[in-house]
Amino acid sequence: MIEKDQTYSHDFRFSQDEVNRFAEVTGDKNPVHTDADYAAKTMFKRPIMHGMLSASLFSKVFGTLFPGEGTIYLKQSLNFLKPMYVETDYVAEFRVVEVVKDKNRAVVETLIKDKNTKLVCTSGEATVMNVNAIK
Repeated sequence: MIEKDQTYSHDFRFSQDEVNRFAEVTGDKNPVHTDADYAAKTMFKRPIMHGMLSASLFSKVFGTLFPGEGTIYLKQSLNFLKPMYVETDYVAEFRVVEVVKDKNRAVVETLIKDKNTKLVCTSGEATVMNVNAIK
């Protein structure tokens, strides 16, 4: 069951190979994500991950871990605040801010933080539905 103020966290990292595969699947082959020589000449100094790749982790968590099976991902707002890099440890943090019992929905704050610096890289809010998990 999901309840107001409930929290969940999930550690993760992505490899350059995963970034390259995401670029292939989406067609977003911007060299700032895939070409180290190109990225070295930018303000980032090295390739950065696609913002949507990192945010796609929210789908994994909602659908399989928290609240899990049967969850329907209805809405997501996103703010990309800091660049994210491959082979870097991150933590996705979730906090239930509202439960709408009559609609079997929950509003969940979603954050991605750099595990070492604790800086928020991505923030947002999701709305999910799961008739078996909303209290």
